[in-house]
Amino acid sequence: MAETGTGRTTRRGGGSRQERREQTRAALLEAAERLWAEHGIHGASLDDIASSAGLTKGAVYSNFAGKTDLLLALLERHTDDRLTDGPCQELHDTGQPPEDRLRRAGHAYTRRVTGDGARSRALLLVEFWLYGMRDYAAGWRIADWYAERRSRLARRLTERDGLTPADRAALVVALDVGLTFQHLLDPERVPAELYEKGIRALLGGVLS
Repeated sequence: MAETGTGRTTRRGGGSRQERREQTRAALLEAAERLWAEHGIHGASLDDIASSAGLTKGAVYSNFAGKTDLLLALLERHTDDRLTDGPCQELHDTGQPPEDRLRRAGHAYTRRVTGDGARSRALLLVEFWLYGMRDYAAGWRIADWYAERRSRLARRLTERDGLTPADRAALVVALDVGLTFQHLLDPERVPAELYEKGIRALLGGVLS
């Protein structure tokens, strides 16, 4: 077994051919996630990723067509894992009164941006964005992920003050992302607790 930088353990050897292939892919994806967060997508080569995973460069090309294909696979896993992650998940809990959901969303946000790995996740997201601005396929995959998050949130909102639910959902996502980057850069002057005030200003009275 090999311990990865993400804290997950990947088994090597044994099992069926398909299982070994999945283990190899997982090891490469975990190495890419770690190195790209630390050094940037252009700062870590496929050789670097293969070496960090304890594999050869040939293993990379046996599983991915190239760097873009590897990045898209990592982006797919990253976004799928986090589709229901974060404060917006708390806002969907219709079993709770809106006031409680807003409060819980604020607490969830604070835990997320002050917990272990928050800076690495933010750095990786920035790398995805920069790459997506230059690569059509990656850019559309990122845009689709955000569109799905906005759509899910908009279904819980009502129109008010000239803002449609879709517009308001876009502002909530902008608050989430923008405040996260400001907080990680300047936690004393931009505290994580500011998120709850912002989410209340945007969703107070319109959360169904």
